[in-house]
Amino acid sequence: MKVFPGSALVQLEFDKVRTLLAEHCQTEYARAKAEDLRVHTRLEFIELELRQAHEFKGLIAAGQYFPNDHTLNLSRELKLMSIPGAVLSGEQFMQVRRLADSMEKIFRWFDAERKIAYPALAKVIAATHYERAIIKDIDEILDESGNVRDNASEALASIRIGLYRKRNELRRAFDRILSKLAKSGYVADIEESFLNGRRVVAIFAEHKRQVKGILHGESDTRRTSFVEPEETIGLNNEVFSLEHEESREVYRILRELTGRLSAHAPLLDVWHSLLGEFDFIRAKAKLAIDINGNFPRVHDKAIVNLIQAYHPLLYLYNRKNQKPTIPTSINLNEKDRLLVISGPNAGGKTVTLKTVGLLQLMIQSGLLIPVHPDSELGIFKQLMIHIGDTQSLEFELSTYSSHLKNMKYFMENANGKTLFFIDELGSGSDPNLGGAFAEVILEELVRRHALGIVTTHYLNLKVMAGRTPGIVNAAMAFDEVNLQPLYRLIIGKPGSSYTFSIAERIGLEPGLIKRARGLVDEDHFRLDKLLNRTEQDLRNLELREKELHRLLKENEKLKKEMETLMDRERHSQQVELLKHQNKLTEDRLAYLKDMERKLKQIIFDWRKAEDKNEVIRQMQALLFKQKEQQVNEKVKKKFDSKYQEVGGDIQVGDKVMMRKNHQVGIVREIRAKRAVVQVGLVPITVGLADLTVVRDKPDIINQ
Repeated sequence: MKVFPGSALVQLEFDKVRTLLAEHCQTEYARAKAEDLRVHTRLEFIELELRQAHEFKGLIAAGQYFPNDHTLNLSRELKLMSIPGAVLSGEQFMQVRRLADSMEKIFRWFDAERKIAYPALAKVIAATHYERAIIKDIDEILDESGNVRDNASEALASIRIGLYRKRNELRRAFDRILSKLAKSGYVADIEESFLNGRRVVAIFAEHKRQVKGILHGESDTRRTSFVEPEETIGLNNEVFSLEHEESREVYRILRELTGRLSAHAPLLDVWHSLLGEFDFIRAKAKLAIDINGNFPRVHDKAIVNLIQAYHPLLYLYNRKNQKPTIPTSINLNEKDRLLVISGPNAGGKTVTLKTVGLLQLMIQSGLLIPVHPDSELGIFKQLMIHIGDTQSLEFELSTYSSHLKNMKYFMENANGKTLFFIDELGSGSDPNLGGAFAEVILEELVRRHALGIVTTHYLNLKVMAGRTPGIVNAAMAFDEVNLQPLYRLIIGKPGSSYTFSIAERIGLEPGLIKRARGLVDEDHFRLDKLLNRTEQDLRNLELREKELHRLLKENEKLKKEMETLMDRERHSQQVELLKHQNKLTEDRLAYLKDMERKLKQIIFDWRKAEDKNEVIRQMQALLFKQKEQQVNEKVKKKFDSKYQEVGGDIQVGDKVMMRKNHQVGIVREIRAKRAVVQVGLVPITVGLADLTVVRDKPDIINQ
């Protein structure tokens, strides 16, 4: 991306984002890439970078392990490997082995399922392969500590066997000599030491001439002399010679191993870069988690549709100080290309402008940004910015001259792939003349189809934005009562600068304010006051709308609770009905089982009884009782359909029911504890305890 001026990235604080990203990097490769983070213009590259960071962020959020926990910086080792005749040490080879081991784990991690689940991350290793021979070659020569194995060559095995024997022989001889000298009182406290690779005895200085051998040196205090006994000189020479042969053979083996692995140097270099690439992706994912970054939709066209966007650095600062950050939403597209933001000073106009600029740089650098995932951003080829006082002592330019020089560059170079930002357009000159130039600049930028944001206090620009296609007014909300900025962007209307309101609130003398108002054009003053009133009315309307939304949500909540309660009640009724039906079914089953048991008993008795008549009487009694019960049930149902029980004292003329057979009649006479009941044409004498008062059901009466 082409940026203007050269300090644009610093003005938008993109360098601070680079620093935050570099702090999360562990490898030199990733750190260098973060410090030199580029702003790209190819959609395919940007989308891949964003998707990789998004997938790795998902891995971290889900607590899944990804095998890139080894921090390897092998630039020097890999460079040595590519130089003919160079030799790597055992420790350096173990670093190379760790590189190969890390790549093996990564290749294994990307199984068939994960390649489908994380296609962008899998693409990092798509162009390379894993070579098993690297670890195999190293393991054949070196052990886990990086030492050359005894069986690395026949010569080395022979040398080390001889060396082992000679060292044992030397140790035994030295122990004998040391014991002899100790008995004589010649040996100092430290007894023995090694000097110049030779085993020596520590002798008190006054006895050094009593011991035959070679004097290798003295202590700093000159009280102790180090002597190699005459008896061990030959053995020491042999050990020294074998050690020299061993080092030469080890060097030869390591040089040969370096030569074999140098064939894989290009592959190892690719692996080293890939580990750095995964470290860089992980750093981007961690930064995204810090700033609550998301993956918006990216298009290869000029569009800026930010939903609930935050300035990442302001978000981190406010979170550290436990303060809220107010999000902003901005939509620039083919129809609405230019946003003119007005409002009082310190209301957040410049912060809003910088937020959009920084987020655009970040997204084109492959970094996730703190916006709602439904946000949309385009790809721009140019980014131009003009913020703050740009006086130039070198070229003897005033603030306004420098301003016009930058605007000249904007108008000459802007096109449909340009995103520009201008803070305080037209400032630094006469308001009327500067405002006129500002209108011309805006018209030219719109004509060139550039997208951008402009902040201003000029009233004519607010009026122009309201009547010019492609330009949209916006204002930073302000609490006039408490004289505090609200840091919220309101699209579609201009804002007042609150010049006189602020002067009144801070206690400026009313006479001075009145004189200042008198100097202002009446129409200008009325328009600013109207903007002031409109903004406050809109704010009150927003508060009422919020309250309405709250009440609607509360109403919806109560409605859901009522529906849940009704569903629960219906469910409870259904459960009770099923319980009742199940009880009837259980009673019926119990009755049938009882009948089955009795009938089986009758059949059993029939087979054994001599008097068959008695069994027949039992069967008749059982069947008659069942039939009687069925008849009584039918009569009860018929009664329940016509009458209902009333109860109470029985009087002559009452309609009563006989409890045994549910027959209904009229009481004609009462005799002590009995009553004469006429059922149809027949009078029947029944006990009062077997009767209950009834009456016809209302629906029967109506019929």
